[in-house]
Amino acid sequence: MRNLNQDNITQAVIASFAGTTDPRLKEIMTKLVQHLHAFAREVRLTEEEWFKGIEFLTGCGRITDDKRQEFILLSDVLGLSMLTVAMNNDRPAGCTEATVFGPFHVAGAPRYELGADIANGAKGTPCLVRGTVRGIDGEPVPGAELDVWQSDEDGLYDVQHEGLAEAQARGVLTADGEGRFHFRSIVAVPYAIPHDGPVGAMLDATGRHPWRPAHLHFMVTAPGYETLITHVFRNESDYLDSDAVFGVRQSLVCDWVRQPDGSYLLDYDFVLKPSSASAA
Repeated sequence: MRNLNQDNITQAVIASFAGTTDPRLKEIMTKLVQHLHAFAREVRLTEEEWFKGIEFLTGCGRITDDKRQEFILLSDVLGLSMLTVAMNNDRPAGCTEATVFGPFHVAGAPRYELGADIANGAKGTPCLVRGTVRGIDGEPVPGAELDVWQSDEDGLYDVQHEGLAEAQARGVLTADGEGRFHFRSIVAVPYAIPHDGPVGAMLDATGRHPWRPAHLHFMVTAPGYETLITHVFRNESDYLDSDAVFGVRQSLVCDWVRQPDGSYLLDYDFVLKPSSASAA
């Protein structure tokens, strides 16, 4: 390894993984090096550009904390998050499609009874959300758990507000014995992903906007079924055709119907895929 050059260094690095006992880790590291080196060769990466890249990644690390994950944002805006979701969530026709998780889920959100107002004081126009969780054959999924979160009228999630004493516009509910659920919240609005850091600077430099269409996040779980992570998008929202994180799927776009009192109603049913263990 004393006479390495641009022609043989890739194979030398790959050879260094020979002692890796985990075959999947060895495959991933080998392909990572192959593609990373091929990229550098293809664009003729300069040392100055390489250093700028290191500074960019360092900046992502510095701004990341327990309330903000800049690396998830980076993965999202490069389409890697959605590509990974699409590759790993190939569901039969009729099942609800998955989309990106996003950086604003919080584990241990408060639990609510059906019919409760999970907005909990968040700014926005009132909205009733209701539907049913079913399996692919139409069977109701009793007791399905729905973890729900969304931004407020200002386009901010509760974790983006300083000093909030309680969670807002997020919560966990349990469907009834027929798989039915209903809760009150607020109408979803378009919002910009955080763009005051390295990812935002990258978007500016490449002429891209940071906006997402209006949506409500759901994570639906039930024994015997695969976990579903998805959004329900608001029809007629801006940015449905230019989502900054490439997460829109037409089957997830739904009408929020205005009611006589000025509130809104969202009806949406989820269809889960049986887990491989239960299918067997």
